Parts: sequence; structure tokens; C-alpha cells
Amino acid sequence: MSFVFSLIPLNSGLAAEVSQIRSNPVKMKTSKGAPVDRGCAVGVIFFILGMGTLLPWNFFLTATQYFTDKLSPEVVNGTVVGKEYYFSNWMTLLSQLPLLLFTLLNSFLYQRLSERVRVAGSLVFILLLFILTAALVMVHMQKDSFFSITMATIWFINSFGAVLQGSLFGLVGQLPGKYSAVFMSGQGLAGTFAAVAILITIASGVNANRAALGYFITPCVGTLITLLCYMLLPRLEFAQYYFDRSRKQEAQTEMELLQDAPSVTEQVENCKLNGHSNGSAVEGNGTAVNSQQNGDAEKPRPAPLGPEAEDGEAKSSIMQVFRKIWVMAFCVTFVFTVTLSVFPVVTVAVRTKHPGGNWERYFIPICCFLAFNVMDWFGRSITSLVQRPCKESWLFPALVVARVVFIPLLMMCNVDDRQYPPVWFPADWMFTLIMVFFSASSGYFACLSMSYAPQLVKPKDCEMVGALMTFFLALGLSLGAALSFPIRLLV
Repeated sequence: MSFVFSLIPLNSGLAAEVSQIRSNPVKMKTSKGAPVDRGCAVGVIFFILGMGTLLPWNFFLTATQYFTDKLSPEVVNGTVVGKEYYFSNWMTLLSQLPLLLFTLLNSFLYQRLSERVRVAGSLVFILLLFILTAALVMVHMQKDSFFSITMATIWFINSFGAVLQGSLFGLVGQLPGKYSAVFMSGQGLAGTFAAVAILITIASGVNANRAALGYFITPCVGTLITLLCYMLLPRLEFAQYYFDRSRKQEAQTEMELLQDAPSVTEQVENCKLNGHSNGSAVEGNGTAVNSQQNGDAEKPRPAPLGPEAEDGEAKSSIMQVFRKIWVMAFCVTFVFTVTLSVFPVVTVAVRTKHPGGNWERYFIPICCFLAFNVMDWFGRSITSLVQRPCKESWLFPALVVARVVFIPLLMMCNVDDRQYPPVWFPADWMFTLIMVFFSASSGYFACLSMSYAPQLVKPKDCEMVGALMTFFLALGLSLGAALSFPIRLLV
């Protein structure tokens, strides 16, 4: 199950839902005789690694205003000169498409590149791309060139982020289950860290270029620290113990499969004694007896390989599993389709009712990004205490579909450069309140969908459920990003 849960949404803490699948069938415990994690060093490292996996998406997301200002059309004599780049739309789409792509290609990639190459290589390229982004702050260039370079950077940085996240999921899966929770906590706080970073940048009071430069240097330092932590991890006795144990178990499994393979061949060959390929065997008097006609004889049965479960029960097919979980697959797809269709494309365009003061600069970082990340994390966390409606209730998918109401609600906030719908919610507190319920419901229903799915099948099919739910989660993110284009045009 190492890499089934690999490439999970690059939103703040979205990968936390997949941890529900990984920990549901069996809860890992620390092995007897295992060394002690002194000073919780391994836990701290995996917390930093978790945060590092989602820094790229969150730092580009919270810097939307910087990119929008740099690409905004010029106004000459009251006439707008230039074109609209729809930066938020393209950023969201090009951030989520790599997720869907690598979800489909993960098996091919992981078989051909070692874990060390995937993790260290991804972190190095992410660091270089962040350095490029920071350097472009001080470089004056045409808007078309800047937009193209930025979009290419977003595509590649999120592609490497997807590979990094999947590889680290496989790595932390070799340790006791509590370390997966620590890893998820780091991912959940990545968005909050980026929001706080942009607030500190604004509060610094320096000019726009220096503020942007300092802001993008922060993830460079964070990525470098993440790389150093990963390089340190194998040197710790606690981590090395579990990594070695995992390698030994994999090698033992391969040896058992190789030893079982000849026995299958021998059984098949025994069916063809003296050239009788129709299943007949030769008795001691030389008479051929067909085993199909002899009630006492048994047809040789191959040893259970591949699709056999631990108890000898065959695993279900993809369609059989999908028929059991299709409601949860629909729910997780619909949740992220609604969320990504308006966040951040519509939400970052909302303007405060009190322009002209310092509050205008803090409005979006606080009421949009900080509110979303904190409440999204709260929505996921509360599922450990409350899980209502239950998985069998029709009310659960009904409430998920009802979240579509947030699309017109956010569209009717005080969105800048609007054309069609009227402003029904002009006050700042109204927009903030809508964002609170929007983000909390997103985290809550997404987490419940991912945790309910493996409960609908037998333990032997949980791995397949993980793969299917991962795909539908990525599909929902991509559909939401694509839907953001027409929704923004309707505002």
C-alpha cells in the first residue's frame, strides 16, 4: 500500500483525508524491541516534511495579489490597455492537473526511480524554481513573458510537489501510525504558515518589490530545511530500524513468491503426464484415467498468487468495489469541485467595504486565506469527535450537494470588476461568515467521504479503495479548477 495514497490534493492539508484510508484497516503500533525516538526527533522531522510538501501550492496561492498587480492591464486616459490574464484561474488549473496526471502515472514512476532520487531530486528542483520566482521579482520584463514563465514554474513546481508528497507518504507508512498523523499535521499547517508569512510581509512596511522578495525567500529557506531534514532522517536509529524492517519484509515477500511460482508450474505439468494434455493421468496398469470422469480424483489447483487475499479469499474487481463506494467517490469529487470552482478565483477578488486604509491590505490574507486554512483544518479535525450523518444515510450526499449554494453566495459578495449578479453581501463580516462555513464544510465532508469509503468494503479491498478515492479526489480538484473559468466570467 506504499504508493496508493501518494498524490493527494495540493490544497492545505487535503492529503489528510487519505490518511484515514491508510489507518482504517489496521492501526500500527510500535514494535517490541524497537529503539526509542529520542527527543521526538523523527516526529519533528516528519512534521517539517509534511509542511514542506505543501509549501509550493500555498505560497503561490497567498501571493495571488502580487501576481495580479504585476499582470494587471494599464489604464491610459481612462482606457484600459492590455489583456486580462486570469491568473488565479490558470494558477489553480495548472496546480491541480499535475496531481491528476501523476495519480495515473505513479505506478510507472515509482518502479523506475528510487525513493531517495524522487524525494531529494524533487526538493532540489522545487528549491531552484522558488529561487527563480524570487529572482523574477527584481527583473523587469514584458507581461506576456512573465506570465508564461510563472505558469511554467507553477506547473513544474507542483509536478515535483506531487512526486514528493507521494514518496513521503510511502516513507512515513513504514513507521508507526502516529507518525502519519504528525505528517498530516505538518501539511495542515502549511497553508496557515503561508498566510502568516504574507501578513508579516505586509506588516513590514517595505516597498512592494522588497516585500515580495522576502516573501519568496521564505519558502526557499523552508525547502532547504526540508531537504536537510530528509538527509538526516536515515541517520536516526529509530527511523533506520523501521526502514530496514520494511526492506526485509519486501525481500521476504519476493522470495516467497519466487518459491511458490515453480510449484504452480509443477502442478500444471503433472496434468500432462505421458502427453495427456486433457487432464488424464496414467494408472499403474498403464490405463489412462481422465480426472474429470473420476469422482475421486481432484483437478490440480494452482497456489493462490496475486489476487488472493490473506485468508484465501479473492479480491474484488474494480467495478465490484466501485459499486460499493460510488456514493463516497461522488461526494469527494463534488466537494472539491465546488471548493476549487470559487476558491481562490472568486474569493480573492472580493473587496472590503472600507477601502483606502490599512485594513484593505490585510482583508484578503485574513478573511480569505487565513480563515479558509484554519476552518478547513477545524472541519477535518472535528471528524474525530463527530461523524454525522452516518455513511448509510441519504442525508450525507444531500448535504454534500447542498454545498453548491456557496457558489452563488460568494459570487454575490463584493467582488471586484463584477458584471452580472448584484451585491447582496457587501459587508466584510458577511463574506467572512460565508468563508467560515464554506471552508469548514469542505474539510468536514471531504474527510468523512475519505474515511467512510474503506468502511463499505472488506479489509482485503481497502487498498483498491485507496487508489479509487485518490483518483476521484484528484478528479474533483481538476474539475473545480476547470469550472472556475466560466464561474469567474459570470461574476
